[in-house]
Amino acid sequence: MDILKKAFASKLLKVKAIKLQPKNPFTWASGWKSPFYCDNRKTLSFPELRNFVKLELVHAVLENFPEADAVAGVATGAIAQGALVADELNLPFVYVRSKPKDHGMENLIEGELKPEMKVVVIEDLISTGGSSLKAVEAIRKTGNEVVGMVASYTYGFPVAKKAFEDAGVKLITLTDYEHVVAEAAATGYISESDAEVLNEWRKDPANWRK
Repeated sequence: MDILKKAFASKLLKVKAIKLQPKNPFTWASGWKSPFYCDNRKTLSFPELRNFVKLELVHAVLENFPEADAVAGVATGAIAQGALVADELNLPFVYVRSKPKDHGMENLIEGELKPEMKVVVIEDLISTGGSSLKAVEAIRKTGNEVVGMVASYTYGFPVAKKAFEDAGVKLITLTDYEHVVAEAAATGYISESDAEVLNEWRKDPANWRK
């Protein structure tokens, strides 16, 4: 097990950022039904954990994308995390909306990117990858280069992996589904029956309980 991924999974569980609702599943933006939800935005409410996430995201950027000269957060979940990373690295920051504002300047990207900047995108969570890669596309349309993406968490679905490969975007994550579920089972956060439900869902999340 990756030491960082295990450690972060443990920290998420301690602040109850993992939610299980097998009888009343969550509906994702993609339309998928899920008994499992990772709300790692809760980390923002705990200063020590918030600092941990910030520094690990920063380390991931420096190790994998040292050429980055701007940071972009994906709205809304990664606006705060992206801003924290940009502040620590002393780099320009923008955030990308899911759709343009319907008033004022009708911006899709809030903030300013100079031409031909090398942008690293910060995301809080990757499910199917759709919304994250829309943000990448929006940045590329401005004439800037996306050097890669760093996310706090990923479900690790094959559909997302393929989408990132097809888009030519390198993705680095602090933790993932496997590490969170393994840690949850090991600590008694989830029961044996919960684990069975999660395994059933993970086999075919797009068609689970349709």
